[in-house]
Amino acid sequence: NDRAPPRRILSLSLTIEGQRRECCDIMASLRSFIALAVLAALAVLVSVVDAKSKDVTKLQIGVKHKPAVCTRKATSGDEVKVHYKGTLTDGTVFDDSSVRGSPIKFTLGTRSVIEGWETGINGMCVGEKRKLKIPSHMGYGEHGSPPTIPGGATLIFETELVAIDGDEEQK
Repeated sequence: NDRAPPRRILSLSLTIEGQRRECCDIMASLRSFIALAVLAALAVLVSVVDAKSKDVTKLQIGVKHKPAVCTRKATSGDEVKVHYKGTLTDGTVFDDSSVRGSPIKFTLGTRSVIEGWETGINGMCVGEKRKLKIPSHMGYGEHGSPPTIPGGATLIFETELVAIDGDEEQK
């Protein structure tokens, strides 16, 4: 029984061995693909969690610049002009009045702007700059303002009061 196996058996054996290697290569590729997919999903999850961690539940007002002289502060009923830049918590700019070259003009206390602005602009002096972090319920709420502002978004505004009732300079 020291005979060599017939060629047919040897050929079948080589074919099976080749298919086994091919199968192992496919499995290795599949494992690599799954690992990359899991890493990509984790990256997305981390960015969503990071953005949500920057959300606020209460209005935050940060004074960035206050003029040396302030003879009048904006109050309800005043017509004001405000330059602003609006961003989402991930840094996406959704509006910028400087790009348009003209500030927004509205009357405080008439609810013509979002609640966060009504509160955040109130009490400012001409030339004052504030950073407003506005929670969703004081901004555009759960519905957002498609397509630029998603529902439930915290809004960040860098604001500068340019004028009160047409007075652009403090006297």
